[in-house]
Amino acid sequence: MAEYEDPDLEPEPVRIPIEDVLDLHSVSPRDVKPVVEEYLSEAHRLGFQAVRIIHGRGIGVQREMVRKILERTPFIASFGDAPVEAGGWGATIVTFIPPSASPT
Repeated sequence: MAEYEDPDLEPEPVRIPIEDVLDLHSVSPRDVKPVVEEYLSEAHRLGFQAVRIIHGRGIGVQREMVRKILERTPFIASFGDAPVEAGGWGATIVTFIPPSASPT
């Protein structure tokens, strides 16, 4: 017997621990934007100075999506490719403006 799923019910949100690394490999492409935006907000609120977002190398679609979000986020001081030993161009290092100095 198959289980019936109500299409009107929203799936339960998945809780992602806020650490200094966010690996997007397990995030559905349609969810990358809201996940990254919320992750950045929480990491900044919690006082992280920097984080690493692993988006993978592939053809660069997720990398560009992540970087467009970073470009328009007011509390980001800088971002760029991770060092080779931390993922190279398959990951982005993000530095935050300190919360006390942030224009959020």
